[in-house]
Amino acid sequence: MVEMNETDDIRALVFANGDLNDGSAVQAALHHAPDAHIIAADGGAQLALACGLVPDVVVGDMDSLPGPTLDDLRARGTAIQRYAEAKDETDLELALAAAVARQARWIRVLGAVGSRMDQTLANVHLLALDDLAGCDVRLVSGQQTIWLVGPGRHELRGTPGDTLSLLPLVPGATGITTVGLTYPLENETLHFGPARGVSNVLAGEVASVSLAEGLLLVVHTVGKA
Repeated sequence: MVEMNETDDIRALVFANGDLNDGSAVQAALHHAPDAHIIAADGGAQLALACGLVPDVVVGDMDSLPGPTLDDLRARGTAIQRYAEAKDETDLELALAAAVARQARWIRVLGAVGSRMDQTLANVHLLALDDLAGCDVRLVSGQQTIWLVGPGRHELRGTPGDTLSLLPLVPGATGITTVGLTYPLENETLHFGPARGVSNVLAGEVASVSLAEGLLLVVHTVGKA
């Protein structure tokens, strides 16, 4: 997993109701945040329980959790924040808001990728929420990690040979310069649409990407994708 420099910020693991893909991602996250708040978006509570973790809070409309599971969670001290099914926010969006309410600045989201493409894309778009500005929020799915970077310089860490893709959001990103990638960019623009930023390669253990304007999705895959 690519990691930025860590701080002593409050941390949270957020479980969505998608596919975990690789349980080792949970263990890796816990290694970096053993005291993290455990927050589940509705059915994501079952993913957390399957990993041996009891959520501190479950948020959502509870349409994916069986009644006996909810009763068991309450008995184990989990707070239940129930919302109406007819709402503007997704359960994961509410769970991220719960993490921010607990002042978490380091947030890892597990189970955000699933069989429904609309939900998966919406979960990726949540990285651009204004309320998450200033937080280190990453979606982790198996050997892949996805996060969003804005203007400035961002350090990337991994293993030589790892795959790293840079995908601009609308309308694009400008002034992009990379260091430590096999296919470098030098003060360039990536436009929304063309796939030019896909499948770059980490040349060493440390690289960086800088941009002047816009937002870039960084997708890191351990090993050759």
